Amino acid sequence: MTSEIIRHRLLNVMDEAIIALENVSGSPITNEGHDLMVSLYKSDGGLMVGGVGFLHHLTSAAQAVKHVIGSFSRDPGIHEDDVFFFNDSYTAALHPPDVYLISPIHFDGRLTGFVANFVHVTDIGAIDPGGFSPNARDNYQEGFQTKGLKIVERGKIRRDVLDTFLNLVRDPGMTALDLKSQLAANHVAKERMARLYDDYGIEAVEAVSETLIDQSEQLIRERLSELSDGRWQAREYVDMPGANCTVQATAIKEGDRLTYDFTGSSDQVELGINCCYWATWGGMFAPIFPLLAWDVTWNEGVTRPISLIAPRGSVVNCIRPAPISIATVGTIQIVNNLSTILLSKMLGASPRYRHRATAVWHGSHAHLETHGLDDAGDFYVAPLTDTFCGAAGARAFRDGVDLGGEIPNVVSRWANVESQELHTPLVYLYRRAVPDSGGPGKFRGGVCHEYAFAPNRTGGNPMGLTLFGKGTRAPMSLGIFGGYPGCNVGYTTFRDANLAALPSRLDETTGSSREDCFWGSVELEPGDIQYVRFMGGGGYGDPIDRDPTLVLDDVARGLVTRSAASRIYGVSLAPDGTSVDTESTDRRRLEIRRERAGAEMDPHCGRRADVPPSGRPLGEYLQLTLTDETQCTWCAAIVAPASEDWKRHAVSRRLPGAAAGPHRAAADEFFLVEAICGSCGTLLDTDLVLGDDPPLHDRLTVS
Repeated sequence: MTSEIIRHRLLNVMDEAIIALENVSGSPITNEGHDLMVSLYKSDGGLMVGGVGFLHHLTSAAQAVKHVIGSFSRDPGIHEDDVFFFNDSYTAALHPPDVYLISPIHFDGRLTGFVANFVHVTDIGAIDPGGFSPNARDNYQEGFQTKGLKIVERGKIRRDVLDTFLNLVRDPGMTALDLKSQLAANHVAKERMARLYDDYGIEAVEAVSETLIDQSEQLIRERLSELSDGRWQAREYVDMPGANCTVQATAIKEGDRLTYDFTGSSDQVELGINCCYWATWGGMFAPIFPLLAWDVTWNEGVTRPISLIAPRGSVVNCIRPAPISIATVGTIQIVNNLSTILLSKMLGASPRYRHRATAVWHGSHAHLETHGLDDAGDFYVAPLTDTFCGAAGARAFRDGVDLGGEIPNVVSRWANVESQELHTPLVYLYRRAVPDSGGPGKFRGGVCHEYAFAPNRTGGNPMGLTLFGKGTRAPMSLGIFGGYPGCNVGYTTFRDANLAALPSRLDETTGSSREDCFWGSVELEPGDIQYVRFMGGGGYGDPIDRDPTLVLDDVARGLVTRSAASRIYGVSLAPDGTSVDTESTDRRRLEIRRERAGAEMDPHCGRRADVPPSGRPLGEYLQLTLTDETQCTWCAAIVAPASEDWKRHAVSRRLPGAAAGPHRAAADEFFLVEAICGSCGTLLDTDLVLGDDPPLHDRLTVS
């Protein structure tokens, strides 16, 4: 009972610290978007209890704490009520504007642990306002960075350090408030920890924390042991201006251990999407905590059975001075996506846990930051919180949540229109859900949203936009087990737009010219309109396996169009759109199966066979039988011997990205490669490929 009380008290410490941080902060990205994290660490820097917020920071901040311990323990020392400022990515952090404030926790003169938090500060003094720097070509152009700097010493703010830092940023007032909110959070955490030590003693609290760590390790090892051994692969592409790069990962599960190997990823690039080793480590764990350790205390124990291989000099482990300022919405997010897919493939191969498999959520942050002079002549830097909305990937049992957030931050939020307009000199023209944006599948990916805005209260001054999107050509919300990816991202600037008409959708928005720029700097003049579309969630399973009544409901709610219902889902509706034409739907779906597999296909393939789940699942439509053969569970046909890659025996079909629905890029560089059962035409898997890249193969270990 005492152990449970202490555990809950530790969780409450972080919750109260986060409340303090949000109440002090004046930044919408913090107090509205929940772009933050507070966690407790042991006296050696290990993660004691991880808090909510962006989960990639839990483990990276642990490395930052360890660096502070190693650098400051002797000279000048770690004293009671010190606070350390840390944001160097090549040592531990994710990118420069995500500042860690690290405070030692003392009780009765003894160092008992640390509390660390982060917020995305308003400005960091980089070449571009706000901290995301698409124009930076090396790390030295990305703003103030330190491996550890005492900003508070023995309880007193070091004015020389604080003033020097604030002298380097464009908005010292808001940036100072960011730091004050972080100081408040750490102060509250230290106060609450002192009460906990006073109530139960240091030894009891430390014993509980060590027990929790050992328990978490044991539970994760047991869960890994329950999953099938094997190798699973995943790959995504980052479309950059004039180029593409690849991030590829293999998950190797053996017994109670799991290894992520990013061999095959592209070399580091000259744009700031690169990330460092500890950023990849954090990005890898962000989905592991909620997907694999959903019922386990998030602490150091979760990390012990898991290892990382990240080739040095690649986009997942770059070498200074490679730029890294866009890492969090660049390669780190890609690592989040790949980790989600790999975990879901492993879970999908487990009879006990296959219901926990999910497609990719919110595959791309279509982010932008605004800056300039308002009508009072004051300089502002303001990111828009729309980027936190996201669209959930479809799951093994249900559609993805429309506008449902993202897995790496289970408490992410976005500001309402009035709040954003209050803090930023702009006016929203519309925010609306995008039909057909979710990835089609047996279960549909959540739909995303689109919005448009114009400068307002700028005193006739132009509004600067910093753009650093991805996913305009390569879809990133990948589907799973045959599900299609969500739609592509879209950025459009309309010059001398029809603002007076108050357009409420993209096809009503016009201007004297149109610019589809997703990277770099744009000046939005009074009268211009900026449009942004996000990316829908990935789909799960074969779209023609979807319940027709669910498609009917989607059409009725404006989430799927009638043309997509027929072309992709094979569902025919009555002329008045109020019911499903069952006979026509059956014919249409049989026609789709024949198009996939060929005209000589079994004419009874439209009716699902009763295939007992006697073997080990390989996904939604495949299993490894007791005789070690890969079998289609729709029609019971044997696809391939288990010792061979089954995709080489399946029917393969290569399609443009637009086959997955509207708002997909029509470029001829990215394709969908389908693996189809030749006997019944069921879509078994879908790979996204660049050019002639081969599809990926997963393999269970045959015992």
